[in-house]
Amino acid sequence: MATYHLQHNRVHWTNIVHPTPNDVELLRSRFPFIHPLNLEDILSSKERPKLDEDDDYLFLVLHFPQWDPIQRLSRSREVDIILAQGTVVTIHDGTLKPLLRLFQKCENEEETRQRYMGRGANYTFYVILDELVDYLFPILRKVDKNIQALEEEILGGNTRSVIREITLIRRDVITLRRIIRQQVPVLEELEKTNHPLVMDDYEEYFNDLVDHMHRARDFVDEDTEIVASLAETADTLASHRINEVMQILTVISVTMLPLTLISSVYGMNIPLPLQNNPYSFIFVSATMVIIAVLMLIYFVIRGWL
Repeated sequence: MATYHLQHNRVHWTNIVHPTPNDVELLRSRFPFIHPLNLEDILSSKERPKLDEDDDYLFLVLHFPQWDPIQRLSRSREVDIILAQGTVVTIHDGTLKPLLRLFQKCENEEETRQRYMGRGANYTFYVILDELVDYLFPILRKVDKNIQALEEEILGGNTRSVIREITLIRRDVITLRRIIRQQVPVLEELEKTNHPLVMDDYEEYFNDLVDHMHRARDFVDEDTEIVASLAETADTLASHRINEVMQILTVISVTMLPLTLISSVYGMNIPLPLQNNPYSFIFVSATMVIIAVLMLIYFVIRGWL
């Protein structure tokens, strides 16, 4: 859809948004050493995270989350990165804000270009990855904040609303966990590579990148355990409240049983005691009230109410 070029000193950054077959053909003509299978992967949005190493370039496929406010779910967005001699190529769908912001800042600010592109393509490559990885933490902190708010509401009376919120957060955490955990082995492989394009001078930078990804993984793993515990707590509270309702309904049913029996007996069209007594209604009603009160007292003594 759009291809943007940025040149600073001897570093060239090509940023392709929504790649088309024409964009791939341009890459093929400019970089004939890129394997055709990697070029095919660029047009696919369902590639698994991976690192392909060639003598002349590195091809990296990573996924990062992007928040969908309508579905309240983090969706996986793919970014492909090619590192060649003096060249970085990024291919994505234009929804990853940190990547867009970084390119725009480098495009508009000379100082930023010098800082991020003045030390070689491998450093620019690292900065791009660092921006994408660091963007995980605001998302994870927001999820953690939602979980803390849910912890305060879980003992409230609206169990149905709490269970719905737990379900939504749990779905989002599961998605984030799947996205983050898939990136870890790829970045670990990048950290250990001996490819000449990734100079030893930047080994500590890539180590730091992997450490950040490990922190993000630990963060989301902890959130997964917390949400699972909250879901279990909510289920327990819901079951307890259902049991309380059933207990009250059972007490009412048992209390009404003898009263229903008495009223049914005295509703029969047969000779019964006190049927000709003018105070029979008062006597029967009083008897029913006394029975009900005695049963309620008994239930209270037994701790059933």
